[in-house]
Amino acid sequence: MADEEHYFTADPSVPFRREPFTCEVWGRRFELVSGAGVYSRGHLDIGTAVLFRETAPPVEGEILDLGCGYGVIGLAIASAVPGARVTGVDVNERAVLLANENAAALGPAERVRASTPDGVAADTYYDEIWSNPPIRIGKSALHDLLLMWLPRLGPDGRAVMVVGKNLGADSLQRWLGEQGFPTTRLASAKGFRVLESRRADS
Repeated sequence: MADEEHYFTADPSVPFRREPFTCEVWGRRFELVSGAGVYSRGHLDIGTAVLFRETAPPVEGEILDLGCGYGVIGLAIASAVPGARVTGVDVNERAVLLANENAAALGPAERVRASTPDGVAADTYYDEIWSNPPIRIGKSALHDLLLMWLPRLGPDGRAVMVVGKNLGADSLQRWLGEQGFPTTRLASAKGFRVLESRRADS
């Protein structure tokens, strides 16, 4: 865990070492490169694995991979949905670099672009937001993050997130509803909840 202590910072202090690994998502095999200082270095974390196993790929459209890390969620969506255009966003500059490198290596780079938050136009809206959100940044910072991005859902859009039950998934579900994003539980597995949020005015 030492290499992941600061995965939610802009410029992690640990030496940057790339680490390749392989995973399978929605029947497709991915050879990805992760790295020190980036979340889930060298493996697909359990929460994201649950997210994939308990969902089907979204329909085509504008997709946001929120807290994209090295890009596995956005790349899996772009590979499964030829009509999807994916924006990955992460405060971690190493994660952004790796996500763009992985997109270039796997092929869908013309439909997948990762950047830090200030690289995303403020008037951009999304059909779907997918995320394994950075719960460990703390409740207040997490709430600020979600209130920054969830309002960018289009009128019929939805957000799909995976959150650990012991990390506050149920209280987060209630809070999202109170903020005008009614949230239902799509699945529960291995100590994680898969949540779906929509705009109250949808």
